[in-house]
Amino acid sequence: MSATHLVVLPTANDGAVGEPIGQKILRLQAEARGLAHEHVELLRSALSEVARLSEEISDGGEAYPVGARELARRLAEDAGHQALTLGAINDRALN
Repeated sequence: MSATHLVVLPTANDGAVGEPIGQKILRLQAEARGLAHEHVELLRSALSEVARLSEEISDGGEAYPVGARELARRLAEDAGHQALTLGAINDRALN
């Protein structure tokens, strides 16, 4: 019976071997900022979708209850403004 040979494979490394700590910190901070930008963009997108759905309901006529139409009208306006504001803030943060 022959012996099995184990081979050690290198593991995935976040950066270069021997990367200076200061450089690693800067890299990780840049990665965190990028992820935060994506996260805010997801929220902006969700608010835009809320505004779109709310507008459909507020314009839906008698098929929808009066209270739901009124709430949807206010939501459409507010969510739309908030989405625009978030987009502007997020775009400025990139610069």
